[in-house]
Amino acid sequence: MGLLEGRLEDGFMVTSLEHAINWARESSLWPMTFGLACCAIEMMATGAPRYDIDRFGAGAFRATPRQADLMIVAGTVNLKMADRVRRLYNQMPDPKFVIAMGACTCGGGPYYKYGYNVAKGVDLVVPVDVYVPGCPPRPEALLEGLMRVQDKIHKMRDLTKGDLASIPIPTRTGRVELPAELADPAKAVAFLAETKERAKPVKA
Repeated sequence: MGLLEGRLEDGFMVTSLEHAINWARESSLWPMTFGLACCAIEMMATGAPRYDIDRFGAGAFRATPRQADLMIVAGTVNLKMADRVRRLYNQMPDPKFVIAMGACTCGGGPYYKYGYNVAKGVDLVVPVDVYVPGCPPRPEALLEGLMRVQDKIHKMRDLTKGDLASIPIPTRTGRVELPAELADPAKAVAFLAETKERAKPVKA
């Protein structure tokens, strides 16, 4: 008989409706194809035969948000793109889940200090369920994040995730907030002189 031999009485299995629905949801996640930057290459590799994301029931990448319940935001989120990210998220049916993949997506990455055009984390745009840090994270890390999403689905006690608070969307203000070493003109001149001195080639 195999795995279930001796565990069922007269061919019956008793469970709750919520448990059955959660099992079906976690075993058939449909991610949306949404790669923004270099992390998307690792997301594509995760769907390739070597890692085989189909083992987790999440191999059916959809090209429309209306057929997806998992958004994998892979890459740098610019402020100009943030509105599109939110719009696609709103078009996804409930319950929906979000994985933030990569350092840029989680918190701005190397653009955190000087990237005036980069959202300092996609959680400013959409509610994030699982963060997968790295630059870029390997496919194994994304699979780990997918399993953590499945754990969250497994523990759901309602048929939906509930009403989520509205998340503010970053907007352009036209002003650039400079770091401390460049905000003051005197400090800026000293900083640029020091940078130029450090950039000089070392003489043999």
